[in-house]
Amino acid sequence: MLNRHPMRCLVFATALFTAFVPLTSIAKETGKAKKMTAPPTPTPTQVQLHTNLGDIVIRLDAEKAPVSTANFLAYVKEGFYDGTIFHRVIPGFMAQGGGFTQDYKQKSTHAPIKNEADNGLTNRRGTVAMARTPDPNSATAQFFINYVDNDFLNYKSPTPQGWGYAVFGEVVKGMEVVDEMAKVPTGAGGPFPTDVPQKAIVIEKATVVSP
Repeated sequence: MLNRHPMRCLVFATALFTAFVPLTSIAKETGKAKKMTAPPTPTPTQVQLHTNLGDIVIRLDAEKAPVSTANFLAYVKEGFYDGTIFHRVIPGFMAQGGGFTQDYKQKSTHAPIKNEADNGLTNRRGTVAMARTPDPNSATAQFFINYVDNDFLNYKSPTPQGWGYAVFGEVVKGMEVVDEMAKVPTGAGGPFPTDVPQKAIVIEKATVVSP
């Protein structure tokens, strides 16, 4: 679980052999040297969370957070998030979800992933990060959306207290829906004594969408 206080809280190798051909030979054969062009920039992947309060679109950063992004997409494509709730919402802090059903049963997950909080992305308003236990490398499926710039959640050092929380995306549409979540009264619910929305905020469907 995310703790609001900082103290708690392919390999793919390719061998490329290119025969040496003098540029003068190419020029003689073609009349001019071919201009090299840079490969196109990959289109960022986006995920839409269709909730009972409205839609939230998250743009994922696979370049800076490849492990977290692949992990999140795997859960999305499996339908894991469908029917789960935002079970912890704290105005002025964050909204956390993706792990519990409406009757507060915690869903089984895949193995924990590596913490990528040292990727240069920061926990500013609207960003999405992996929730975890005090163990830095314990994140599985749960995530949270930052309401404000939570600098104390950022990476500071490779220690249990300094690792921080890995940002892997940001809300590009529907932040007003996230803000509406903060207006829902909270209290006790299931195993949680506080911060649980008293009207369920449900992720009805999570899907990969075109930018």
